[in-house]
Amino acid sequence: MTVISRLLVANRGEIARRIFRSCRDAGISTVAVFSDADADALHVTEADLAVALPGNAPADTYLRADLLVAAAVEAGADAVHPGYGFLSENASFARAVRGAGLSWVGPLPEAIEAMGSKTAAKKLTADAGVPVLPELDPADVTGADLPVLVKAAGGGGGRGMRIVDTLDALPPALESARAEAESAFGDPSVFCEPYLPGSRHVEVQVLADQHGTVWTLGERECSLQRRYQKVIEEAPSPAVDAALRAELCRAAAAVASAIGYVGAGTVEFLLDGAGRFFFLEMNTRLQVEHPVTECVTGLDLVDLQLRVADGVALGEPPAFPDGHAIEARLYAEDPAADWRPSSGLLHAFDVPGVVAEFANPTRPGLRLDAAVGDGAQVTIHYDPLLAKLIAWAPDRDDAARRLADALARARIHGLVTNRDLLVRTLRHPEFLAGQTTTGFLRQHRSDLLSPSGPGELERVSALAAALAGAAANRARAGVLAELPSGWRNLPSGPQRTSYRVGEEQIEVAYRHTRDGLTADGYDHVTLVGADPDRVVLDLGRVRHTFAVASYGDTIEVDSVLGAVTLRRLPRFAPADPPLARGSLVASMPGTVTRVAAAPGDAVEAGTPLLVLEAMKMEHQLTAPESGVVRAVHAAPGQQVEPGAVLVTLEVAEVSP
Repeated sequence: MTVISRLLVANRGEIARRIFRSCRDAGISTVAVFSDADADALHVTEADLAVALPGNAPADTYLRADLLVAAAVEAGADAVHPGYGFLSENASFARAVRGAGLSWVGPLPEAIEAMGSKTAAKKLTADAGVPVLPELDPADVTGADLPVLVKAAGGGGGRGMRIVDTLDALPPALESARAEAESAFGDPSVFCEPYLPGSRHVEVQVLADQHGTVWTLGERECSLQRRYQKVIEEAPSPAVDAALRAELCRAAAAVASAIGYVGAGTVEFLLDGAGRFFFLEMNTRLQVEHPVTECVTGLDLVDLQLRVADGVALGEPPAFPDGHAIEARLYAEDPAADWRPSSGLLHAFDVPGVVAEFANPTRPGLRLDAAVGDGAQVTIHYDPLLAKLIAWAPDRDDAARRLADALARARIHGLVTNRDLLVRTLRHPEFLAGQTTTGFLRQHRSDLLSPSGPGELERVSALAAALAGAAANRARAGVLAELPSGWRNLPSGPQRTSYRVGEEQIEVAYRHTRDGLTADGYDHVTLVGADPDRVVLDLGRVRHTFAVASYGDTIEVDSVLGAVTLRRLPRFAPADPPLARGSLVASMPGTVTRVAAAPGDAVEAGTPLLVLEAMKMEHQLTAPESGVVRAVHAAPGQQVEPGAVLVTLEVAEVSP
């Protein structure tokens, strides 16, 4: 038996912090690794030791097995935990760790390889008697097979996946999926399988020791996904009863036993409307969503991983489940803009009501596993996940209510996030009824995204921001501080302030009179009090408090009504020089991964021209109109900034 005394975590962000927490409880010394961009990250400051990985790109840092092994040896670690993502399912890395005389906190390299190819894994699973969907050769797909799902053979995480509904759409989907698979996994191999609309994504947590014992710790529902990546997970699944749970667990145990699995892993299934399930894949690592299983079982899965790596035998599995747990992934991204990631400075990050961090709550409440805190710099180099918030409660409705309320009240300043979409999802009638299929976010897109144009929330928040700004001006004025801003002995014009919310503009015009506040278009509003960071308004007979925080020209307004980000507009804004027609620009910072057009190419509206990758997500630039490509201003591998012109089109003139 080995005893781990110092552990290097070959990862970053919230999973590194999560592993460090279990290590501290177990008396194990910790070692972090960090890129240049992560030098001040929380996982670095919390570790006992830290080793720099020069550079920023994952290929130069967290994906360099040689540097990671050398860091472990240099820091005196005797074990390596890979976390999830990066090299966590890389058999060569596991062999390199073991070859350096270090303990590998994970399965044997042979088990990783057995499940590394989806096509090989499906055959192995079928041989173990577990149902699988038929594998289709892309060249043999016919109309009778539609719809189909194109999948990368050599990796997961939603990369290289495309839904195809028509035969005409299959060739471009295959080309795109192969290119993404090659970029993400170094393997362009893809295959097809039947796509089951209305299905659910259900997975079983397994844990196996070195002595042949396999625990199955119940199922998780992970159907709520964007771009084939999970957004909300829960345990247990609202679609699984005791009998189906037993079947799923037996199948998961059979898969784990077939490859001699050791450690924590997840066997994923597709569950159709008739209650039939089919093997999807096995993730030979800890999952992002492992906290929901921890909450309902009372286990510490990371601690158990460490014990299994030490050779400890598992005892009897715990009873399952105790209550209900729901996890929401808070991403720095804009769901309304095709999930475009957001980078920059996170001014403030505070979630109310959290009773535990990186650990199971001792009473019903909220657990927070966060990668960031106030003042964090979120870069384009890594996944846009900021934090996971988990609610554990006696029942599902209670957990959903607690989670939605905490997210709605959270102070998240400086970045665009998916927070509002999460709140609306958790409060949606069909979610509360347990009708959570893999198509949920697509089907309810209009309900879940922010309404177009500023509404009452945005208008009232803009008024609060204007009044807080006036209070700040009074405080700076000194001798005039006792007078309300805009006060005049004689009638005068209103005070005016303009803001931008998204792409819309709001103008606030108000006066202070002997009878109180008068604001154009706000007849139902009465001012109770205004300070630079707090405004109290009566909306009709209901009193509301607005917390206002200013960061230059950006103002964040939080209230029970919701959170609003405003951009203060200058009174006399300089006119931006207009872009020439046909100039296509980068909407975010990122790396050009593929260029699909060349000067002289004739293109139709919607033709893919270029692919930009940021924060592990691909975004396709397409032709907005028909025309001819005049110039391509970017090349694969090039870093670009927002607003950079990437492609110029000679737009075709339409005859009247």
